[in-house]
Amino acid sequence: MTSRRERERLGLYVHIPFCSAICNYCNFNRGLFDAEVKQRYVDALVQEIAAARRDGQPDAADTIFFGGGTPSLLSADDVQRVIDACAASFTLSADTEITLEANPETVTTELLRAFRRAGVNRLSFGVQSLRDDELKRLSRLHGADRARAAVAEARAAGFDNLSIDLMMWLPGQSPAQWLESVDGAIALAPDHLSLYMLEVYPNAPLRDEMARGHWSQAPDEDAEAMYLSAMERLEAAGLFQYEISNVARPGRESRHNLKYWLDGDWCGFGCGAHATRDGVRWKNVSATADYIDRVARGESLRTDERRLTPDERLGDALFTGLRLCSGLDLDEVNRRYGADVWGRYGDELEPFVEEGILIRDGSRLRLTRRGMLLANEVMAVFV
Repeated sequence: MTSRRERERLGLYVHIPFCSAICNYCNFNRGLFDAEVKQRYVDALVQEIAAARRDGQPDAADTIFFGGGTPSLLSADDVQRVIDACAASFTLSADTEITLEANPETVTTELLRAFRRAGVNRLSFGVQSLRDDELKRLSRLHGADRARAAVAEARAAGFDNLSIDLMMWLPGQSPAQWLESVDGAIALAPDHLSLYMLEVYPNAPLRDEMARGHWSQAPDEDAEAMYLSAMERLEAAGLFQYEISNVARPGRESRHNLKYWLDGDWCGFGCGAHATRDGVRWKNVSATADYIDRVARGESLRTDERRLTPDERLGDALFTGLRLCSGLDLDEVNRRYGADVWGRYGDELEPFVEEGILIRDGSRLRLTRRGMLLANEVMAVFV
């Protein structure tokens, strides 16, 4: 991983808010697909990106990430227009990583080939589970066989950088059932895998469905076993952990997401997209219609814009950097922020070192794998 490069060049995030159906657990900024609204939205995206070009030399960027929502509901021409707009407003490196999130039921080999021709070179499939009963419980539209077929279609379309998302700690899920999905994912030979623990939000329909169905999430000790056993199996299969929730084959780490974890800068385009540049953070308006209308009227899209204080920037760097398996280089943090991290927080962090949750090795500070399950407790020190 080239931390300096990931920090110095911008990442470009493009939010696509459309979905074929709304999953019962989702808390993201999204809505149902409408072809006419989608076209107006893409027009607005292109206009917003065009307005981002600064005077003089365009800023350098080396990642574009289409997130959502379900970006694979776009046509290849839509994706091409957005990529071309990015290339016109930013100086893209020759090896720019261009990721598209996709749901298995939305793609075909032909569409994936068209995405590849448009410039997409990394796919991230929202598989979530390889058990049909779990997918149904999550109100996903695809089944396990469709997920497997989508991966095969992506390979046939020429994608050699492919990621899969899985969710653990699902309602009614046992550790053995979770490992079925892990082993099934390993059999698909992805280049990258993201493992997320399900968080049931208070207003999520899934919460009511869990009550009606008498489903519950496994005890905390089972969730811990799910996490640790999955990481062991994935590592044995050549997928090495590099962040709390992410594993990859060597050289296939998500370069875009590393910008978040390595204290880099990024621009966000589309409704609800967040951005951080030069110590300033903001987000765009969340509602799709409001976003489209504001772009058409030439009005500001930004809400919650503010300059971060030095302590906030330091805290963010510590929070995000500690998520990485490589951890924090305390000397580098000191050079960037003029902060003696151990001098400031050492008394509170030392008990975590003694308990085997943190490792301090010279100037590096990192969580153990078991410690990653307690990351929030460690990071609370920095609040």
